[in-house]
Amino acid sequence: MILDDFWDMSPQKRGRRGVSDADDEDDDYRRRRDRNNEAVKKSRYKSKQRTQETFTRVNKLKAENQMLEEKVKTLTKDLQFLKELFMEYASNSQDPKFEGIDLEKLLEDVQDDKKDTNSSK
Repeated sequence: MILDDFWDMSPQKRGRRGVSDADDEDDDYRRRRDRNNEAVKKSRYKSKQRTQETFTRVNKLKAENQMLEEKVKTLTKDLQFLKELFMEYASNSQDPKFEGIDLEKLLEDVQDDKKDTNSSK
């Protein structure tokens, strides 16, 4: 009854207050949407940055890991050679595998190589 009269009224009869409230609500809604949109953009940008940084770090660590694995292989070969050399030298057998190798000279060369490697880093 009273509501029927309200809906039958034209906007001029309702007054400016109803229109103003709707505009205020629309403006408030628009501001909230705009803030949310900016927050979403910022969040997505940060997420992409973190993903890119992680990807870069993973690649760097993979390269470092590969280099370290190569170093382990080289050091393992060196260790095996030195073990064999020591065993031949220590056993003092009749037919040594490393006959004619000056152990003192060889160890000096190994020490020089280590110094050169460390100084180049």
